[in-house]
Amino acid sequence: MAQTSSNMLPLGTFAPEFKLKDTNSNNVYSFEDVKGSKGTLVIFICNHCPFVHHALPEIIMIANDYRVQGIGVIAISSNDVKKYPQDSPEMMTEFAFQNKIDFPYLFDESQKVAKAYDAACTPDFYLFDNLDRLFYRGQLDDSRPNNGIPLSGSDLRSAIDALIYNRSLNETQKPSIGCSIKWK
Repeated sequence: MAQTSSNMLPLGTFAPEFKLKDTNSNNVYSFEDVKGSKGTLVIFICNHCPFVHHALPEIIMIANDYRVQGIGVIAISSNDVKKYPQDSPEMMTEFAFQNKIDFPYLFDESQKVAKAYDAACTPDFYLFDNLDRLFYRGQLDDSRPNNGIPLSGSDLRSAIDALIYNRSLNETQKPSIGCSIKWK
């Protein structure tokens, strides 16, 4: 399984706007529609990536833990569905249902949103503050498929806690590692 690191968009970057269709509800959402009162977590994922499958239980727990604390959560898939039909909107709906993803799971057919965020891999995490400035980008934690380190979400959870409780985030932000986004 090939590994790609995130590109590490500069901190302080304003959240790129988007309008994408949610494969869970068929609604169209913008960043403004999904942002939380304390901040917003944008996650690039896809259905077939083993890194996403590995991290998904913790991603869902983080979404459930922090949405009630004012963090908006949204997932986006930007893969080329002609080459990877398992990532099609219909399959995204099924994947979300099977994995109990109850936050918006948007399809970026044009790949413009992934390019605007400089997304490189799945999963790729972007945490924005309540003024829509990038506060954290990087890994969930040190766990990867087959490396024996248990999932904890420690890096992302620390960042969200720092954001919510107005603490400084002193730790080095490590890039996420996963499957590359499948570009057209």
